[in-house]
Amino acid sequence: MRRVCVFCGSAAGARPEYAAAAEALGRAIAARGLGLVFGGGAVGLMGIVSRAALAAGAAVTGIIPHGLVMREAGNGDLPDLRVVASMHERKAMMAEMSDGFIVLPGGYGTLEEAVEALTWLQLGIQRKGVVFVDTLGFWRRQMAMFDHMMAEGLLRPEMRPMAMLAPDADAALDALETFVPLDVPRWLRPGEA
Repeated sequence: MRRVCVFCGSAAGARPEYAAAAEALGRAIAARGLGLVFGGGAVGLMGIVSRAALAAGAAVTGIIPHGLVMREAGNGDLPDLRVVASMHERKAMMAEMSDGFIVLPGGYGTLEEAVEALTWLQLGIQRKGVVFVDTLGFWRRQMAMFDHMMAEGLLRPEMRPMAMLAPDADAALDALETFVPLDVPRWLRPGEA
């Protein structure tokens, strides 16, 4: 594993523990000699995780669509900020550049990015782990929803464990390092998803 993609909010959230978790993840990524790939914003949890990783010596790559550069205050201080044409291009580049995904608290966009990475794993488009950091139990209800999908016959039982849950940054990185993907047939090629 060389680089980790982090999905997280462009807001800091209502509790200081979310910011602390983002900062801890940035430092942990750097401590393991890994690089960070993220959404390129300077605000919210995105800004916190990237600043912490940079300050601790990690290589950081931000990827942001042109239309969000001004709205999310694209982090112009990054040595590697890539401005792309669309959200689709952003997510594809983030996936291509990283070796696994860690999901911090966030809103619709964070959840969408994480679920898309899980969908790509299910379809054999990528074979990288997806770990949700459960700060203050933030993701427990989402895990219960995944369990409900499985119980209702809408999510294959063998795919449910692919959405991993970790209590903190170190446990999330450990889970990515030991992740073994299912041997699933490739349903689509990159670009077809």
